Amino acid sequence: MAKKGQTFVSYSFETKKRAIEMRLEGMTKKKVAEELGIADIGRLKVWMRRYNQMGDFGLMDHRGKRERYIDENRYIKRLEMENAVLKKWLAITKAEVYQRSIGSSTSSVKDLALQSSVTRLGSLEADTTTM
Repeated sequence: MAKKGQTFVSYSFETKKRAIEMRLEGMTKKKVAEELGIADIGRLKVWMRRYNQMGDFGLMDHRGKRERYIDENRYIKRLEMENAVLKKWLAITKAEVYQRSIGSSTSSVKDLALQSSVTRLGSLEADTTTM
């Protein structure tokens, strides 16, 4: 927890990257901290963990820029999922429209046949009454 009047030091991406490289070469945390002027040795442990988890992206300062640095893989997966859902919805909708058009065309053919037979009957009845 921060103490009253405490000042915080922020380090550049280049400094963090150099510290990681020095640690990977085998230097001790204490030597790296002395050489680069890092006050808190525990910071090196945090940087190493973030670097191992997320690579260079983990060393960047994300405060206030969360919208800008969205995890690209998660964003891409979300878009792929949305595309899959939309493709399924489109297939279902097409199938429903196709079924309706087939059903309506079959029923319209039946209606036309029924109407033509009714008109024939009507014309036959009209012929018989005029005779």
